[in-house]
Order: sequence, then C-alpha cells, then structure tokens
Amino acid sequence: MNYLAHSILSFTNGQLVGNMIADFIKNKERENFPLEIQEGIKLHRAIDTFTDSHPAVSEAKKIFSPWVRLYSGAFVDVAFDYFVAHLYSEAELKVHSGKVYKILWENEEWLPENYRRMLVRMEQDDWLSNYRQDQGIKFSMQNVLHKATYLEKDIPVFDAFLRNKEELQKCFDKFYPDLLSECEREFNPREFY
Repeated sequence: MNYLAHSILSFTNGQLVGNMIADFIKNKERENFPLEIQEGIKLHRAIDTFTDSHPAVSEAKKIFSPWVRLYSGAFVDVAFDYFVAHLYSEAELKVHSGKVYKILWENEEWLPENYRRMLVRMEQDDWLSNYRQDQGIKFSMQNVLHKATYLEKDIPVFDAFLRNKEELQKCFDKFYPDLLSECEREFNPREFY
C-alpha cells in the first residue's frame, strides 16, 4: 500500500507519524523514537508484509509485471491507493489529508530530513487527495519510474492501470477488507483495553 492507505490505517497520531516515515528509518534506528511512533513503524512493516503475501496482490502484480517485473508491487501499491481514495468522498479525503499533514508537521522533530523535504512536496501537491484522480495516479506512477534505477522512464504503466482498472478493483476488493481486519486486530489500541 502507498501513502494514503498507510495514513488511513493508523489509529493514533504517533502511529501515523511512524507509519508515514517507516521507509525512511532503518530498523536499528527505530528505538530512537517514542513508543507510539515505534508502533507506527511496526504497523507500516506489518502492512507491507501482509500486502506482499496476499494472493489478490499477487494476482494484481501480474498486470504490471510484463513491463516492470520485480517493481510490479510498487505499482500495485499506487493503484490500490486509487481505490482506497474512492472509499471516501472528495470532501472527506481533503479533510483527512489536511489532518495528516498537520499531525506530521506537529511532529516535525521526529521526521527524517529526507522525509521532511518530501513532505513539503507532498503537501503542496496534496498527494493524498490526488490519489482519487487518474492524473494523481499517473503522477505517482511516474515518480516510481523515475526512482527505479533499472527501468526505462517511458514504460506505459499508467496505460496498463487504465486498461486494467476493473481487474485491479476486483483484486483490491478481495484484499482490502482482509488488511483492515489484520490492522484492527493487531494495532488498534482499543483492542488492548
């Protein structure tokens, strides 16, 4: 899952911060953070592990793998954020994204420098709300292509997304309820009281 899903699947502010910065933190650095942020880092990694092992995600990867082989999971993550975004109205998504940016900036002292720089762009272009738009997905997929060392920058992954949107939606519908249940069961603090 990509940034939007990780933000939605956080149950506390600290979990949100940890969940959003986890890819920028080495495992041995995790203990340098408050416990709630550590929980968010663990949550992020649990989401990634669960996602990578789910059969519906494996099925969705087949759509992108002819073009991007081992990078197919990254494109499924972006595609699935499109479907997550469509679980909410545009207004709800705007409120959510504003809240996320606010919480992250309130916890700026815990943000790695490279994440902080990215957050400026993320907020300016409102990446979280823009996952609802085809152009937002195109932008995100281009970002993945630009970051990928061994991929050509003009691979038609966005076209593959558009052509296979219905099939990707079916994969998402099989996968996402399972992910929600797993996160609720393992990381929702209400379960502990």
